[in-house]
Amino acid sequence: MTCDGRRTVRITLYWLLTVLLDARFNMERRFGMDIGNRLRSIREEKNLSQWDIEQRTGLLRCYISRVENGHTVPTIETLEKMARALEIPFYALVYEGEEPPALPPRAGKRSDEWGNVGKDARFLNKLCRLLAKMSERNRELLLGFAQKMSRDRK
Repeated sequence: MTCDGRRTVRITLYWLLTVLLDARFNMERRFGMDIGNRLRSIREEKNLSQWDIEQRTGLLRCYISRVENGHTVPTIETLEKMARALEIPFYALVYEGEEPPALPPRAGKRSDEWGNVGKDARFLNKLCRLLAKMSERNRELLLGFAQKMSRDRK
C-alpha cells in the first residue's frame, strides 16, 4: 500500500470514528428529549399527573420527571409500561399519525453505500460493537490517536 493509500485509510478511519461517536451520543441526547416531551404532552392531554403514572406503572414520580425532562433515556420496557399507563399503543410514543406507520418495502436490492452489505457491513458491525464496549476515556483516546495520525499525514 502506498503512502497515499495509508493516508486515505487513516482519514477514513478517523472520519468513521468521529461519525459513529457523535451520532451515538447526539442520538441518545435527542431521543431522550424528544421522547420525554412526547410522554409529557400525551400525559397532559389525558389530564394525568405524574403521580397517576407512578400508580399505574410502579415507576417513581422523580424518575418519570427525569424522563420527561430529558435527563434520563428510558428502556424499552419502561416505555412499554408508560404506554400501557397512558392507554395508548406503543408505537404512538414515537409516531404521531393515527395509524401505525407502513413498513418499508424489502427489496433484494444491494445498496452501493459503504457498510451496508458483505464484508464491509460485518466490519462496521464489529467496529460498532467494540466501540460500545470501550470506556468513554478509551474512546476519546482512540479518537485523539486517529486525529493525530490524520494530522501527521497531511
